[in-house]
Amino acid sequence: MIFHSLDFAAFFLIVVTVYWRLPRRAQNLWLVAASYVFYGYVHPWFVTLVFATTVADYWAGRGMADWPEKRRLFLGLSLAANLGMLGFFKYFNFFAENVHAALTLAGLDVPRTTLAVVLPVGVSFYTFQELSYTIDVYRGTLTARRSFFDFAAFVCFFPQLVAGPIERASRLLPQVEQPRVFSWVAAREATVLMVWGYFKKLVIADNVGIIANKVFGLKDPSFEVLWAGVFAFGIQIYADFSAYSDIARGTARWFGFDLMRNFHHPYFARGPVDFWRRWHISLSSWFRDYVYIPLGGSRRGRWFTARNVLVTFLLSGLWHGASWNYVLWGLYHGVLLVAARLFGRWPVTSTLMLRVLTPLRIVGMFVLVEVGWLMFRETDIRFLLHDLTLSPWASTTLQRQTGIYLLLTAAAYSLPLWVHGAWEELRTAPARTVKAPPQRWGWVAAQAVLCGVLLATLLVFRSRTSLDFIYFQF
Repeated sequence: MIFHSLDFAAFFLIVVTVYWRLPRRAQNLWLVAASYVFYGYVHPWFVTLVFATTVADYWAGRGMADWPEKRRLFLGLSLAANLGMLGFFKYFNFFAENVHAALTLAGLDVPRTTLAVVLPVGVSFYTFQELSYTIDVYRGTLTARRSFFDFAAFVCFFPQLVAGPIERASRLLPQVEQPRVFSWVAAREATVLMVWGYFKKLVIADNVGIIANKVFGLKDPSFEVLWAGVFAFGIQIYADFSAYSDIARGTARWFGFDLMRNFHHPYFARGPVDFWRRWHISLSSWFRDYVYIPLGGSRRGRWFTARNVLVTFLLSGLWHGASWNYVLWGLYHGVLLVAARLFGRWPVTSTLMLRVLTPLRIVGMFVLVEVGWLMFRETDIRFLLHDLTLSPWASTTLQRQTGIYLLLTAAAYSLPLWVHGAWEELRTAPARTVKAPPQRWGWVAAQAVLCGVLLATLLVFRSRTSLDFIYFQF
């Protein structure tokens, strides 16, 4: 079931109405049942995978609590269950094809082995969420839970089951276990967040997504047309993914849950380190805590730190998909981060110099991110190499005009993102240039007007072509 469908609207109204008429334990049971309906709506067999990993990780946690001397064994079983399922459905064909290609180059004639299986939606997200539980129990930073249904509600909570945020057990499980009280204030804020999410998805992401899809569908686009398409894709993937996170957070608030913020205006980042503090925060922090730090983090000197960063980002790239362009994208961002750590620490003491450099740093980082999005979007390495060698001097006047038109069109659709980002950057600056609005009737009225404007704009300017959320494929 997808958020931007009438089926979900009816589902949400029924679930939330029944939910607030039940006591806490019954609420959790109701959430589990509703989440399984939500996840198995199109492919009912998906539910068996979630249930199987839930059972495996629940008993792994119980085993580590009851037999602490065998906790390494139980952690191994959890890792095998989650990573084994992820590897089978997501990476089997990728590795089989690459092994076949390597053997063919070596002169060995072996049959090609592939599996015709559907990638379960969200498998990369909920397996990582479950691993946060078993790893933390193994480390002793989290207590193993006794209630199976509370743990199941944590695993399959439907607002964030399919595309995150990837919540930590230490943060979401206590919310599952505590009594929840309905709040009109939370419901109002949740509605505003959901409307903003739907606006970003249906007006911004889907409209610029059409531009990106058409450009990347061309056999030989010109330099200007290609980079207009890359810009459109950069706007699409941010608006699309952050829209899903906003709708998920808003939906969760209607049920009394507070999910973590997954994006913090990443295109206002001042550098690679800042970008990854703002982009897909739940995933980047997951890799930091469960891959980068266990590898040694930055504790063993500059070169070991560089190695750990590159390994972490290679794995992060592979997490996004079973294709070499994702690995290259991860390596690219790893190299940017290593370069920023090694060479980007020149002290700037002048306040005026900082103000002058900040816009340049933001623009420079945005350009570097766009280069990365070309690697991310162009799945064929041969086409990617061709794209990177295009020359602007070989374009005709018509091609330049077309590229400028597409760029300006995508920029026009993205304008609300830039305005909202600039507002929050000013509001959250250390000097607090703009004060946060007080929670009074005037602010409530302003929120109502904003929602009305967004809904009216959505009805007029929404894309007539409905696109799936991008991160469903991961």
